[in-house]
Amino acid sequence: MPQHFPLLIEFIRPTALHRECDLVSDLRIVRNGPPGTFVLFPDGLRVSLPTDQIVFADEAHGQVSVAFGGMSFTGTEGGRLTFHRVLELHPEERLSPARSHTMTLDPRWVSSISGEGQIVWPPRSNDRE
Repeated sequence: MPQHFPLLIEFIRPTALHRECDLVSDLRIVRNGPPGTFVLFPDGLRVSLPTDQIVFADEAHGQVSVAFGGMSFTGTEGGRLTFHRVLELHPEERLSPARSHTMTLDPRWVSSISGEGQIVWPPRSNDRE
């Protein structure tokens, strides 16, 4: 991946990516938000991601990688990796009012987290001392 994304999460192997289809309707749908995006794990677990923040998603060699444009990794809270929405990438009228502003992930689901091309999690062993 030659690009440096603001936030790139690489999930463990094996994982797959599932994107719901756009809802086709004759009626105008207002502030429903985009269709869902999920990381699928072999045990049947489906982890929902904030689709409106995704700027890149790939499923190569059995591993899902997802880049977010307006999210920031803020560390761990209560044993969970925590991310906060810091910038909206779409106009308010295209976003769901029920959208979450915080995403948490179990560290067991994640292989690595990078910010601007630098690995920020897991911490290197000399960063823990």
